[in-house]
Amino acid sequence: MSHIPTVLILCTGNSCRSQMAEALVNYDLGPQVRAISAGTRPQPKVADGAIAALQQAGISVAGLTPKDVEAVMGGDIDLVVTVCDNAREACPIFPRPVPSVHLPFHDPHGEPLESFVQVMNEIRAKLVPEVAQRLGVKQVA
Repeated sequence: MSHIPTVLILCTGNSCRSQMAEALVNYDLGPQVRAISAGTRPQPKVADGAIAALQQAGISVAGLTPKDVEAVMGGDIDLVVTVCDNAREACPIFPRPVPSVHLPFHDPHGEPLESFVQVMNEIRAKLVPEVAQRLGVKQVA
C-alpha cells in the first residue's frame, strides 16, 4: 500500500477555520490525502457556525474535535498549513523538518452563519488546491 500524505492544519483555537479546512481537504482530496487539524490553544468544542456551514454544504462533521498540536506532533506529517497569524507565530518545531505554508483566513467566530460559509468557501477555493498542488495529488471535487 502506498503512502497517503498527511496535512496538518494548524490554528490557535482549532474550533473554526482549521476544522473546516480539515473537513474540506478530507472531502475534496480524500482518500489521496489525510487531513488533521490541531490548535496551539484548543477550545473546548468546534464552533457551532463551522459545524452548520459544513453540514449546509453536505460535508460530514463526524469526528471533528479540537486537538492540541502536542498530541499530533509525533505523527507522520507531510505538510503543515497555518490558517491564522497566531498559529504561525506559535508553530512548534517538529521532530523532523516538515514543509509549511501560511494561508491566513478571517476568523468568523461569533459572527452570523453567512460569515462561516464565506470563510469555508474561501478555504475551499484557496487552501484545498494549494494542498493538492504541494502534495502532488489531483483535486477530484
